[in-house]
Amino acid sequence: MAAINATAPAAIAKRHTSMSLVGEPKFAHDFKHFDWVNPNAPQGGRIRLVDIGGFDSLNPYTIKGNPAPGLASLLVDHLFEQSLDEPSTAYPLVAQWVSYPDDYSSVTFGLRAQARFHDGEPIKPEDVIFSLEALRKANPHYALYYKNVVKAEKTGDREVTFRFDMAGNRELPFIVGELPVLPKHYWTAVGPTGEPRDLSKTTLEPPLGSGAYRIKLCEAQRTVVYERVPDYWAKDLPVRIGQNNFDEIQYVAFRDRVPAFEAFKTGQIDFWVENSAKGWATGFDFPAAASGMVKREKIGHKRPAPMQAFALNLRRPVFQDRRVRLAFNLAFDFEWANKNVFFDQYKRISSYFGNTELSSTGLPQGRELEILEGIRAQVPAEVFTSAYQNPVNVSPEDIRNNMRKAQKLLQEAGWTLTEKGLVNPAGERMTVEFLIAQPDFERIISPYKANLERLGINVSMRVLETAQYAMRVKTFDFDIIVNTIAQSNSPGNEQREYWGSRSADQEGSRNRIGIKDPAIDTLIDRIIAAPNRAELIAATHALDRVLLWNYFVVPQWYLNEERLSYWDKLGRPPQLPSQTYAFPQAWWYDATAAAKLAEARK
Repeated sequence: MAAINATAPAAIAKRHTSMSLVGEPKFAHDFKHFDWVNPNAPQGGRIRLVDIGGFDSLNPYTIKGNPAPGLASLLVDHLFEQSLDEPSTAYPLVAQWVSYPDDYSSVTFGLRAQARFHDGEPIKPEDVIFSLEALRKANPHYALYYKNVVKAEKTGDREVTFRFDMAGNRELPFIVGELPVLPKHYWTAVGPTGEPRDLSKTTLEPPLGSGAYRIKLCEAQRTVVYERVPDYWAKDLPVRIGQNNFDEIQYVAFRDRVPAFEAFKTGQIDFWVENSAKGWATGFDFPAAASGMVKREKIGHKRPAPMQAFALNLRRPVFQDRRVRLAFNLAFDFEWANKNVFFDQYKRISSYFGNTELSSTGLPQGRELEILEGIRAQVPAEVFTSAYQNPVNVSPEDIRNNMRKAQKLLQEAGWTLTEKGLVNPAGERMTVEFLIAQPDFERIISPYKANLERLGINVSMRVLETAQYAMRVKTFDFDIIVNTIAQSNSPGNEQREYWGSRSADQEGSRNRIGIKDPAIDTLIDRIIAAPNRAELIAATHALDRVLLWNYFVVPQWYLNEERLSYWDKLGRPPQLPSQTYAFPQAWWYDATAAAKLAEARK
């Protein structure tokens, strides 16, 4: 077993049965199962889950439409399976082994002979090659993510080799291992309508998969039911033992959170993840929760804190001035919101790589400083002179001072406060709209809106249905949205889609802010080409610092634990993985508890 970041040279033909970008993998090649599963977990039962907003497609690989939940995770297997307990670490699934040369200029995967699609067809190198080509053509996310893969070819009966246009990119073998493997014979055939199937289009035809589940029933905008495949080809592999225990997994669509939670309270939904601090503090006073029929627990995790923020759309002229963006941050009173809305449950996020060693702190030093010196003229001066800190409002005087600073910045940016409000030299009033899909955010935005209006800004707020909201975001038709960017412990090619210039104009990309910055492009390239962990950390610190000092977003908050609630008929391992609560993957239906629950509810 070898880690990708091992410093010792490896023979080109050496076959690895694990990959890690952050250290040595925990498990040897002959491990029996993950230590966060119950290998003897009972199988059976049905679990009913929530889908907020509804869906109109069974294709998760196109930017068009709203795909049903669970498609990518339940139906489709990947070359390697990422560990839920080890950051950026993966073990073989469709592939049996992986090899790569010392300079990481290519990667070869050997496919398992027993790997099958649900129709019994074996998974072949041709399917893997097709998957790469079709996904890159169908979705700009995959085109950017696998940009450095220039060729995929069959190099043996069950071998496929990917060749890269650069050497030294440690991440490339790993992210190629993430490739979902799609059936070429299915996607290149005609569908039931007589038209050729097209991975770039929406569809309600249940797709052919290879995973632990297949679609049993689908009603668009209402429900989708997955049934466990009894002869699933990988059920006895170490990366699958103790998992996929429910016979059926049903998602029920609701327009928004309120009716969904009411359905949970009455037992129509079995499992609930509470994302609202108010909901967790005040929403569980119903009889089933009081009696213990509904369980509640907080489960901590060690994964990176995502950058959840008010994202300012740089495609709008009003936000192209950095001073204006800072003014918007100064006007947001997080401390008031945390005390009065969130019951003091949250911490404010102050890094794009929070809760990790990748987060920038203090002033740049050592290798990070050397990297930043190369782009000094292209980044804000504060990058070198000050440690980033969000505005703080501990006292009423703090918010008054911050509002005065914001007003001064807006004046310096050319905006004048008049009887009409804040206007530019052309006499146009500053007008912005908050676009949201979750009504819960109204109570957070309303006091923020009031502060912005005190500065003379004309502010509105619009709540849209999930489908409408998704389309507006995909086409970048918004001023301000709530945006969340989740990072891994080993950032790489995905940074191009988050902040890279090329992705800014690609509809459906995750560069929702619209960043086009040559200095940031340079830092992204450094991250991708980092030859070792130390260089990766230094380059990521630099990127984090430059993103923060450009004030592209107004940072919000994070919580390093999950708030879960469920009806007392589910079982789970006593020790869950460090990165997630692994539901429904490692949980199971407890028939004995379910019988007691049914009796208690009579």
